[in-house]
Amino acid sequence: MNILFVLTSHDTLGDTGEKTGFWIEEFAAPYYTFSDANANIILASPAGGLPPIDPKSELEDFQTDATRRFDQDSELQTKLANTIKLTDALANDYDAIFYPGGHGPMWDLTNNTASINLIESFLQQEKPVSAVCHAPSVLLNAKDVTGEALCKGKKVTGFSNTEEAAVGLTEIVPFLLEDELTKQGGLYSQGADWTPYVVEDGLLITGQNPASSTAVANAVLAKLS
Repeated sequence: MNILFVLTSHDTLGDTGEKTGFWIEEFAAPYYTFSDANANIILASPAGGLPPIDPKSELEDFQTDATRRFDQDSELQTKLANTIKLTDALANDYDAIFYPGGHGPMWDLTNNTASINLIESFLQQEKPVSAVCHAPSVLLNAKDVTGEALCKGKKVTGFSNTEEAAVGLTEIVPFLLEDELTKQGGLYSQGADWTPYVVEDGLLITGQNPASSTAVANAVLAKLS
């Protein structure tokens, strides 16, 4: 079982002067869920090399068993520092694709041609496509086989407007994910803020927030079993 993880290479939080990237919990929890199920995981990013970790996700308030495990895992830290370039990843080589969130993907993966092509290829090959938190933004420019917006008529979730307001970034992000998924014709739904909430529509699996990360990975494993 081969899983492709796609991480952001974007580290700038709009015009705030602050840093962003991927949210470490949304990487670590699914990674260990898959690896503990004996999956082989390849890490990719647009620029290759070390993707930026959102510094806020390293604060004590956001630490979990998975992030603490990552902090002690020098082998995974080395692997993370050496992601392959996204353009070198081929859908044929993998059984599923997973996108961790954090705000970074909104800037560099939403319009990334290689990422869009991979998503479309995975679905054409009837393989699961999964994303959590802000990462469902990667679906916004993908099309289905008929040329329609991939999200149109599909049940989806992602970081909600109320959660974005709670972190004070409504005016900073390039768009509000809930609004954009809905504009694309997505059948957006959400659970209570900050609680696990996962939506499945066929091979499309999305999670609302960091707390949903493990559940998304488990849903992918269920599809592959």
